[in-house]
Parts: sequence; structure tokens; C-alpha cells
Amino acid sequence: MNKPVTAQLPASVLEALARYDTPTICNAMEIVAPERRLIGFTTKPLVCPFPDLPPIVGYARTVTIRSVVQSSLPAAEQARRRIEYYEYVGTGFGPRIAVIQDIDGPDIGYGAFWGEVQSNVHKALGCLGVVTDGSIRDVPAWAPGFQALAGSIGPSHAWVHAESFGGEVRVAGMTVRSDDLIHADRHGAIVIPKDLAAQLPAAAELCGRREQPILEIARSPDFSLEKLKEALKRSAEIH
Repeated sequence: MNKPVTAQLPASVLEALARYDTPTICNAMEIVAPERRLIGFTTKPLVCPFPDLPPIVGYARTVTIRSVVQSSLPAAEQARRRIEYYEYVGTGFGPRIAVIQDIDGPDIGYGAFWGEVQSNVHKALGCLGVVTDGSIRDVPAWAPGFQALAGSIGPSHAWVHAESFGGEVRVAGMTVRSDDLIHADRHGAIVIPKDLAAQLPAAAELCGRREQPILEIARSPDFSLEKLKEALKRSAEIH
């Protein structure tokens, strides 16, 4: 088994991964690591207000939030922890993606952590976007180019505050640890094991080449069942 990669990956690897949408990366993962077919990606629908933004690839900054109860910390301690949170988000491997779990149970999404201010602050701190099962707001005033996948959209932030950061979170069925490599777009997100990242672009190309004969005949005015059978056979022979 390969040793886990703890160092920052070359920027060229992240750039290569960002050329593909997240479903294609999932397809490539099925080739490179078939044992991960049932794990590592979002399995519940998320709202994407900016579907035309390109895929994002970055290192996770993990956070848990609550909004239905007020923080029990004194104001000075809350201010100190806010600075610590921003220091965590703004340092380490980059670029980064915020991955935020709302732990309010049946009241998940009650208050929005994300809006005009946080999207702009996190963008300035080196984040490309957020993946959260909580809510977001201020969509028209959102930081330009900052991607969002959210559980819902709502008007208020209620008592929202960060409960913890830097630990393991679970968002829309995807378990994420701090510094995990994340690929996300309008479809959802996936955790990419760092030791497999460099293999995925070639696997994605292979997926595309295997699909091409099938797509060509499916889109052809001369389509027939026999030609589809031939295309499927050609596809299976591509390695």
C-alpha cells in the first residue's frame, strides 16, 4: 500500500484535476481505486447558486457550526476564537476549500454562517469555495467566483457560530478531515486521496475515450441497436 501523502501536491496536479468535472473525477476514481466506489463523495443533494463556475480543487478547512443556541463563551473568548479560526482557514496548504458541518440536527440550516461577509473574507484568506450542509444567504452579494454548495438558502444567521475547527466532519454523506484534497463543482464534491491524485487525470482521459464510441453512435442519425452493440464492444477494448 502506498504511504499517505502529507506534503503539498504540485500545483500542476491540482490544475490538471480542475480540468474535469466532479462526475468525471468520480469515474476516474472507480478505475484507480475501485474499493472507494461507495465512499468519499457527497451522496445528498446540495444547492449550488453558481452552477456555471468551473470545478474547484483545494485542501479542506473543516468546521462545525451551530445557530439555534447562543455561544456560551464570553465575548472576549468568542473574539479570540474567531481570530484563531481565521488563522486556521488562512494558513497551510493552498488553495483551500471550507467544509462546514451544521450540527444542529433537525434544525440544520436554521441560521446561515455564509453570506456576503464570510464569502469575501474566506476568498481573501485563500479559499476557493465552501461545501456545507448548512444554509447560505446574500447570494447576489456573494464574493465573485467563490463557489458554494449548501444544504439550503435562508435569510437569517440566527445565533450562528463556529463550534470547532480542524477536526473530522461529515457533510452530505462525505467524511472530510483537515487538509484532505477536495474536488467540487455544481454536482457535489469528492475527497481525493493525495497518493492517487496524480493518477486521476490519465484515468479521466481513459473514461472519455471509452465513452466516445458510445456517444458517437447514440448521437448519430444512423443509430441502430446493432451499431450500439459494436460501439460497446469497441469501448470495452479501449485501455
